[in-house]
Amino acid sequence: MPVQQLKEAQVPQVSRRFFDALAVRTWCGLALRALGRAREEIDAINVYPVADGDTGTNLYLTMESAVTAVEALFDGHDTLTGQKPPLADAARAMAHGALIGARGNSGTILAQLLRGMAHVLAADGETTHTDGEGLRLALRHAADSARHAVAHPVEGTVLSVASAAADAADATEGDCGTVARAAYEGACAALAETPAQLAVLERAGVVDAGGRGLVAVLAALVETFTGELPVFTALEPHARVPADATHARVETVSAPGAPEAVPCAGGPAFEVIYLLEAEDTAVNRLRERLDALGDSLVVVGGDGLWNVHVHVDDAGAAVEAGVEAGRPYRIRITHFGLGDVHTTGAERPPRERAQRAVVAVVPGEGLAGLYGEAGATTVLARPGEPPASGELVAALRRAHAREVVLLPNDADLRHTAAAAAEQARAEGVRVALIPTRSAVQGIAALAVHEPERRFDEDVVAMTSAAGATRYAEVAVAERQSWTMAGICQAGDVLGLVDGDVAVIGADVTATARAVLDRMLAAGGELVTLVLGDEAPADVADILEVHVRETYLAVDTVVYRGGRQGALLLIGVE
Repeated sequence: MPVQQLKEAQVPQVSRRFFDALAVRTWCGLALRALGRAREEIDAINVYPVADGDTGTNLYLTMESAVTAVEALFDGHDTLTGQKPPLADAARAMAHGALIGARGNSGTILAQLLRGMAHVLAADGETTHTDGEGLRLALRHAADSARHAVAHPVEGTVLSVASAAADAADATEGDCGTVARAAYEGACAALAETPAQLAVLERAGVVDAGGRGLVAVLAALVETFTGELPVFTALEPHARVPADATHARVETVSAPGAPEAVPCAGGPAFEVIYLLEAEDTAVNRLRERLDALGDSLVVVGGDGLWNVHVHVDDAGAAVEAGVEAGRPYRIRITHFGLGDVHTTGAERPPRERAQRAVVAVVPGEGLAGLYGEAGATTVLARPGEPPASGELVAALRRAHAREVVLLPNDADLRHTAAAAAEQARAEGVRVALIPTRSAVQGIAALAVHEPERRFDEDVVAMTSAAGATRYAEVAVAERQSWTMAGICQAGDVLGLVDGDVAVIGADVTATARAVLDRMLAAGGELVTLVLGDEAPADVADILEVHVRETYLAVDTVVYRGGRQGALLLIGVE
């Protein structure tokens, strides 16, 4: 089942009277559905700030990350307590998910809008719900915080639409449904005026793409509280929108005699985006530094975690500025001029597809390098930040092959990977999904990969190698909980074998040795150890000696995984 269908199946299709945790969940799911329907048409009208045709896609991926975070929160509460989470937790999960998954200028601003709302909704951690007044305050703070996050706000953009929505909500009294509808109608009216505010939109004959996306998100908010999807209000002629359209369907119409809008011509060559762990004071200095380097600067976040977006000519300088401010990661650099028909007016000569490729999700930079050296296209999954299906689809496209083997390397990614594989198949790519549950199983599969043999034979061999590899990990417990091995306390060292806690200890090395003994009791020929950054320096040497002295004819291989979440990953073949 595709990810969006899975999320929709989990969203209660009933109207919510108050803004509570279930309303957050419902809204996120409905907004993802709305952006999924509108994605292509939003991409088609994307001409500002860069005509790169990806605003709809970026908004969708940002919201998908928010949905994933909220669903994970609900799953965790259902497993541990059997109850729904508090409103504050749901709002924070929504905001955090959007922040870490924000894509492009539009997605970054959407993340800040959601964060602004969460700041109000989570202000009182004990409150189970809020009413129309709380929703008004949340929409106001969202619009103001998004405007503050943009270095040089421009009218006629999503910022104008967000402000108009908040203004309309401020002028309304009533329950959440009444306030949401007023905000939606205010946003629709503002969207119609965007071509009159921004010349590049007027020339292209379109409304602002980011604002169009926000209208879809607000329509989902109305549906959340009323159970009814609003019909788009007729707009002024500027907007080129049919009066009977729903979901603000926009026609892309060029103004007579006007050339195609190319706002990035002569502008910065690169888009740079990264997550940044840094203090507030350092981020203030970073804003000044990046503002001098380029334009379209948006910095959103807080509490030590930020999402940075900027257009520059010197991508290296933008990343170095992040290094000076703190620790940048998930760095994405896009060259606007590399054959993009939106920026050059000429199509890029098609690159010949490879016959076969491997795409793998990996938990740390070290393993990303290892997989990359073996020829795989990698997707980095940082602790607590699983990739969305859109990221996997992008990697499948990036592999540019007729046949692709997909290694999710995580049991929790099975639905996400299946949705990505289905999307790629719809685009004509033959995809085989091998259900690897750990990166060490992926290593075993990649070791027997032979692109010269028949696809089916290669997939069978890789699946067999992965299935013959038992996997384990050593990690530190974050909280007290029940496990298969008994009750663990926060700070205990856990040894998990095939996904279940098998050993609870106080020492990393001793726990790892106990896990290895359990695994090798059933036999084995090769032990694979993948060390995380926080693992003890001597643990690998101690375990290698233990295997060599205790188990004859068993070899050990050691890799450095980097910041991978677990202290140690173990594989036994």
